[in-house]
Amino acid sequence: MEYSISILINTLVASVATLIVFSVLRIVYVVWWRPKSLEKYFRQQGLKGTSYKLFHGDTKEFTRSSKEAWSKPMPLSHHIVPRVLPFMHQMVQNYGKICLSWKETTPSIIVADAELMKLVLTDKNGHFIKPPLNPLVDLLQLGVAKLEGQKWAKRRKLITPAFHLDKLKEMIPAFATSCCNIVERWTSLLSPEGTCELDVFAEFSNLAGDVIARTAFGSSYEEGKMIFELQKEQAVLALDAFNSFYIPGFRFIPTRKNRRRYDIDRQIKTTLRAMIHKKEQGVKNGELMGNDLLGLLLKCKEQSHNDLTIEDVIEECKLFYFAGQETTANLLTWTLITLSVYPNWQEKARQEVLQVCGKTIPSADKINHLKVVTMILNEVLRLYPPAAFMTRHSNKKTSIGGISIPPGVDIRLPILLLHYDPKYWGDDAEEFKPERFAEGISKASKDQTAFYPFGWGPRFCLGQNFSMIEAKVALAIILQHFWFELSPSYIHAPFLVITLQPQHGAPIIMHRI
Repeated sequence: MEYSISILINTLVASVATLIVFSVLRIVYVVWWRPKSLEKYFRQQGLKGTSYKLFHGDTKEFTRSSKEAWSKPMPLSHHIVPRVLPFMHQMVQNYGKICLSWKETTPSIIVADAELMKLVLTDKNGHFIKPPLNPLVDLLQLGVAKLEGQKWAKRRKLITPAFHLDKLKEMIPAFATSCCNIVERWTSLLSPEGTCELDVFAEFSNLAGDVIARTAFGSSYEEGKMIFELQKEQAVLALDAFNSFYIPGFRFIPTRKNRRRYDIDRQIKTTLRAMIHKKEQGVKNGELMGNDLLGLLLKCKEQSHNDLTIEDVIEECKLFYFAGQETTANLLTWTLITLSVYPNWQEKARQEVLQVCGKTIPSADKINHLKVVTMILNEVLRLYPPAAFMTRHSNKKTSIGGISIPPGVDIRLPILLLHYDPKYWGDDAEEFKPERFAEGISKASKDQTAFYPFGWGPRFCLGQNFSMIEAKVALAIILQHFWFELSPSYIHAPFLVITLQPQHGAPIIMHRI
């Protein structure tokens, strides 16, 4: 009996010792051997860049350079790349348009070349996928943006009809209603002299939120207001998690930030679940499902051949609430800031709107004739794209620009750097020149693939046309009623909170026409 117990103990000790040795070797492999082996592999191919640093890689330098750049405002100019993407800007300056950096233990290849960026974004063979993120970042948004393979293709196909151009044209009256409401609000705030000062970033966030609520969920802004505010807070927490070293299992530790992250997620899901339940009850009571995004998703869920669950519907709603509001609000904000700096272009746009639309609400047909407005919006998207960079992850062994890439490598695509590259846009790349787009996007640059404000390839932003039509309607109606200029209190400080935003808001002085 004692002999059997001794054997059992010895076996248990040996098993524990083996597990410890295996765990230690695994840690050594992950945090040292593999990164250093990959660094050597890339160096042998002539790829320049930083050397791997234990655990953190370049994460600390990335965070430090961003905090330093964002700690002070900049002159009123479009020389924003060093402030918005200081680390990537410096990397490209030092090591070239294809260079090696490190996100913790993962090698990250920065690709700032238009053709190579296009190859990555148009990949249809599964070589590049969305990167696996810190689970705390994923709380911000999942949905179709995070899916891959057949599951992504199926979900994308389900959602695409909601963004067909004919359906978007039907939404223009709803766009106009929201825009007219905000014009009425601004008019009510005018002084006897006919002026008022507004933070248009906050105003356009409300406007975009109201448009989404009306067109995608069949409700008003007030019903979804809490979701928008919570999503903004979650975005800040997601950025913090993205820039921090993640230890597996850390998300389960009830730190103050973790508790807040999960509390926000629960509140958003509870609110969306209530909206979904209200919609479903309306259908049971004989009301139409509706052609909005939520109605479309619920129709898909009811069809037996789709595996869409309520949780899937909630995630798609979260994604559209965040992406739809942020993209349009940012575009309109930077447009008013820019047109305040260039009053000649503001007047050109106003004259076009008055000539095409008069003082009436723009229709779908009239919007198509707003060429100057379109040129201005495209140039603003070039200078201030919603996403300053995108990331892909190598899923299979492949190559970029003659560099062999093994699986498990991040590919950083700095859209902002591309949009400011003199190679594609000329020596005046940092100047606001809407006439670049006079003959359309394809002829605006020396390379038609050097303009990626909404991505490119099969995963381009589905809401691209939605955002552009909304922006055209809003800008046209504003130009019909006001001229505007920067407030003396405006501080020029573009920075990233997932999307490119004005760090200190956007105070603009509105003047009644």
